[in-house]
Amino acid sequence: MTGAPLRRLGPPSRSVSPDVASRIAGLDWSAIAADLEAHGCAVAPAILAPGECASLAETYASDALFRSRVVMARHGFGRGEYKYFAAPLPDMIAGLRTAFYPPLADIANRWNAAMGIETRYPGEHGAFLTRCHHAGQTRPTPLLLKYEAGDYNCLHQDIYGEHVFPLQLTVLLSRPGTDFTGGEFVLTEQRPRMQSRPEVVPLRQGDAVIFPVHHRPVKGTRGVYRVNMRHGVSRLRSGRRYTLGIIFHDAR
Repeated sequence: MTGAPLRRLGPPSRSVSPDVASRIAGLDWSAIAADLEAHGCAVAPAILAPGECASLAETYASDALFRSRVVMARHGFGRGEYKYFAAPLPDMIAGLRTAFYPPLADIANRWNAAMGIETRYPGEHGAFLTRCHHAGQTRPTPLLLKYEAGDYNCLHQDIYGEHVFPLQLTVLLSRPGTDFTGGEFVLTEQRPRMQSRPEVVPLRQGDAVIFPVHHRPVKGTRGVYRVNMRHGVSRLRSGRRYTLGIIFHDAR
């Protein structure tokens, strides 16, 4: 499934700082693709600097930036809360989507080919968003999540309509061991006729974890088959934890 080499990123997006764009462009995308294939997730280290993380976390208090707030316990999603950013997205958020999308689209297209799925994704995020908007998926999906002691996020999938981009990422904005304890990112993989396999991903402040939205291809003895993926967050033992979620498809 590694196939052709990944596309090199073009010029930095106008919506993201040159520093952040260069960090994304400088990632070892071959290694990220290999980790996604082997383990179902990959860590992109130090995507955001500590000051950038703190600034993003502070925006949680500004309701004007968001279109909705969700209290997880009201819906059986867990405990904690999150807010979806409103359109137009802040420059940093829009820029992260734009910069991460092209190399992830290469991986997604290879995955779909391996699984026999006909859908292919355009090379630029704007073109994919046009596809979403034509189908009535016009609400932006990037979000900030806030957890406090005792909070957790149940295993779930972020599917918001007919058009689903198969990879997403979460950036840890808080400092583990300093701002909070517990609250590990958890991924589970359900293979046919087998028990689910868990993966706990340790992150540092500013790291992004890249993972599947719904399913991914796995090589078996009889060829490639797809496995179902879910993700969540374990119970926060103390403190407060903020994360940024970047989902590439919009919602109905």
